[in-house]
Amino acid sequence: MKHHLCPSLPATSARRLGAAVSLAVVVLLAGCASSAGIGSQASVLDPQAIGLAQPTGNRPAEPLVASDWWRSWGDAQLSAVIEQALQSQPSLKVAQARLRRAEAATSGEEAADGLKINGSADVTRQRFSATNIYPPPLGGSTRTLANAQLAGSWEFDFFGLHRSAIEAAVGSERAAAADLQAARNVLASNVAQTYVQLGRLLAQREVAQLALTQREQMLGLIRQRVDAGLDTRVELKQGEGALPDARVQIEQLDEQIVAARHALAALAAQPPKHYAQLRPDLQSLKPLALPEMLPADLLGRRADITAARWRIEAATQGVSVAKAQFYPNVSLTAFIGLSSIGLDRLINSGSQQYGIGPAIHLPIFDAGRLRAQLRTRNADLDAAVESYNGAVLEAVRDTADQLNARQSLERQREQQAQSRSAAEAAYDIATQRYRAGLSNYLTVLSAETTLINQRRQTVDLQARALSTQVALVRALGGGYTADEPLAR
Repeated sequence: MKHHLCPSLPATSARRLGAAVSLAVVVLLAGCASSAGIGSQASVLDPQAIGLAQPTGNRPAEPLVASDWWRSWGDAQLSAVIEQALQSQPSLKVAQARLRRAEAATSGEEAADGLKINGSADVTRQRFSATNIYPPPLGGSTRTLANAQLAGSWEFDFFGLHRSAIEAAVGSERAAAADLQAARNVLASNVAQTYVQLGRLLAQREVAQLALTQREQMLGLIRQRVDAGLDTRVELKQGEGALPDARVQIEQLDEQIVAARHALAALAAQPPKHYAQLRPDLQSLKPLALPEMLPADLLGRRADITAARWRIEAATQGVSVAKAQFYPNVSLTAFIGLSSIGLDRLINSGSQQYGIGPAIHLPIFDAGRLRAQLRTRNADLDAAVESYNGAVLEAVRDTADQLNARQSLERQREQQAQSRSAAEAAYDIATQRYRAGLSNYLTVLSAETTLINQRRQTVDLQARALSTQVALVRALGGGYTADEPLAR
């Protein structure tokens, strides 16, 4: 906005100027740029069409999970890692910086809507030309020019330009705040998932170590039977060949365990070997109390959906800003100060100067740029709406998938427990029959392979059940509840 400093005018001249300005405004309005025919094409998805309730700005009565849900697992190690990650992870600090930037942008828009007052003062030593417009004694002399002035301006927001700009900035700020909470949810979930993965690998290593111990014991039994003439060297070679395979599996698991610890350290912004001694025990983790059905108010519980909704609000206000620029910009400017030739005369009463006057700006031959700008803002709004719709559909799918996986895993674990029990019994029987000479070693190997696979499945299903709990917590919003609108 340009400030125009107008000298004071006689009353008659001021009235004539006002009439001329009014007439000019009428003429200009008749031929000004138009925003007709430009609008948004996207529409917000109806939540009821996919079985959800319409989101509101109110806080849900009771969160489905606590914001520090990981504490419910009862594992102090896990809680310490997650809280360290929430404190130190650079990706979260990036989200925090974006929120601070959005807050600053809101403050800037608020500052632009109101009275502006500026002060200035200058002193200049100048020689005046003797052959120019200044007569002697000023012409041909060297004098000091002094000025001190206060200038103020006020822009009348008749068409909501500044109001819409402030509301757009507030929408962006609210979206950034929700993005920060969404980032916290994702980070905590990733840490918990990696923690469970580390626990699974450690449990799988115990299974592999147990298999190695069993094979070493079986090799000792085979050697005794070979020495007694009850088995041949074929069984001996089979028993010896089973040991390197078990050791390779242990080495592979050790490699994966180190990698998982490194990943956990990276999430917590710690040195790679910081969690070298960390040993999660999946058996000790308490199950989380989670819903069995898709909650109707899911959209209000997810920070990413809330952020997308506020981006629609910001984009809508951005369209209003673009439309307001088609209308006149009316402002009032004034100044008062002192000006003199000679610094010693600056504070004399005759050095006073002041002025006040209105200014009107109206686009006339700028229709192409303004219409293009309005189309851009409408395209931004369409993109925000479709992003919101996509986020809603993904949230519903994700939550439904995790609920289904959780129920399926419960059934799988029940059936697998029966299979493992049968495999344990079959291995014991095969071993006893082999010791008694009633069956060959291949029967024992087959029973052992089945038992090892069942033990591995037990560990995998337990880890998958815990990972699914984490994924469901994340899908349910991680304990997020929408804040009340910002007070402005």
